[in-house]
Amino acid sequence: MKKYILPTLTVLGVALGLIIGMAVSQQANAQRIIFQNGQWQLEQTKVDQFLQLMENAYVDPINVDSITDEVMTELVQKLDPHSAYIPKEDLEMVNSELAGSFSGIGVQFTIQQDTVRIVAVIAGGPSEGVGVLAGDKLITVDDSTFVGKKMNNEKVMKTLRGPKGTKVKLGVLRAGSPETLYFTITRGDIPVNSVDAKFIIESKGKKLGFVRVNKFSETTYKEFITALAELKAKGATAYIIDLRENSGGYMDQAIRMANEFLRRGERIVYSEGRAYPRYEAKADGGGRFKDVPLVVLIDDFSASASEIFSGAMQDNDRATIIGRRSFGKGLVQQQMPFADGSAVRLTVARYYTPSGRCIQKPYKLGEQQDYEKELMDRFEHGEFYSADSVHLTDTTVYRTKGGRIVHGGGGIMPDIFVGRDTTLNTPYYNKVVNLAFTYQFAYQYTDQHRKELQKQKDWQSLEQYLNKQNILKDFIAFAAEKDVAPNEEQIQKSRPLLTRLLNAYIVRNILGDEGFFPLFERDDEITKRAVEELTK
Repeated sequence: MKKYILPTLTVLGVALGLIIGMAVSQQANAQRIIFQNGQWQLEQTKVDQFLQLMENAYVDPINVDSITDEVMTELVQKLDPHSAYIPKEDLEMVNSELAGSFSGIGVQFTIQQDTVRIVAVIAGGPSEGVGVLAGDKLITVDDSTFVGKKMNNEKVMKTLRGPKGTKVKLGVLRAGSPETLYFTITRGDIPVNSVDAKFIIESKGKKLGFVRVNKFSETTYKEFITALAELKAKGATAYIIDLRENSGGYMDQAIRMANEFLRRGERIVYSEGRAYPRYEAKADGGGRFKDVPLVVLIDDFSASASEIFSGAMQDNDRATIIGRRSFGKGLVQQQMPFADGSAVRLTVARYYTPSGRCIQKPYKLGEQQDYEKELMDRFEHGEFYSADSVHLTDTTVYRTKGGRIVHGGGGIMPDIFVGRDTTLNTPYYNKVVNLAFTYQFAYQYTDQHRKELQKQKDWQSLEQYLNKQNILKDFIAFAAEKDVAPNEEQIQKSRPLLTRLLNAYIVRNILGDEGFFPLFERDDEITKRAVEELTK
């Protein structure tokens, strides 16, 4: 037996060694690792080696960190349009866009005539506590001049935001005060709301709850379910969920929202990628609004998580989707940090609606310019105005739970298409709107008549007050001072649009979005179509 045992063990040992060796070799090649100094280490790429050479051997001193950022940006641009490199100095700002809060002083501002003007002061925030008021003009920060042509939104936000507990000194000019007023403000947590507005629309004896969601942040589901509960308490029996211009955010928030309207086991979304395990989300049956009539509004800028929610509602025949074809972003990004404080948001998977549609519109690696102009292409061939002009690249037939045909290959196509209405548009209207003169006038008018306007306690009474003031006449004079000559025929044709816009902006300056949206949406064509659908 001994003469057989030894050769057998030898053969087994060699075979085992070969197997282990092959496995280690394959892993090393796949992971790009090398065995050095007695241990496995990550292998440096050619880019890493070259950057080190520049830092250590180049004839002149080199800022390698700056070059690294440029190289990383260039590398990521070779990928899909939604992968992105985020430098260290920008990461906090980028992350705060989807966070539930950020640290700052608690104001909303606009920049007009090279000056930062406070539009609104957030209730309960640090600025309100020290006495900053809407209408104040910010002219100094920490005793340094803070006006000029180089002023922009990014500069203002970076200056006013900062770590919680830090202080900033503001100098402001206020109407009626001859001297500069100074306020030292301690920065605090400022909530970032993703639900712009929630209100009741009454039509034909029915109460319809309207909820506008502007993004999918860390707190979206909590805000959303609170809004639904408040509207239900006010008698709402059907709901309109407005996701227009909502570019997306966290997928889990869209899933939790969809769960409120679906029955147990109904699929919400699934995702998978080359190295990303398949993930599937289904409703757990615990939703509190599974039987209410529902309409979802989308448009050309509804993307990502907005499309997950809309696709789940459409494929399960749970809601009527109204508006225009959505953006078409069906890629999943995962944020991965680097040791220096920067990060990359890398596309790792695609997501699919319950029927199996991937709604990502076509793209080519590294060709972001063509991708970005795709919306302009839609506009130019008439898709914004007519459903007949819509061109979908995926000819595969998909079916909803009830058997209706739906399509993929480039966004969610609504069940009811409502094109842009330009019947009242004129060159005069387009010019004053594109130059933001309506917005600028509304701020100036609000600033000059703030005391009178603040006496009105709701948007209805404020609108009635404004309609008695003939503000359109004042606006025409304002625009003329900015070299937009009046055209009486065009002004009369666009009068309803101009009046609606001016009134809505002034109402927003006094009552915020909770006053703006009920007034603005009342005459919106897509919203009116949704109301018609829910009151049939």
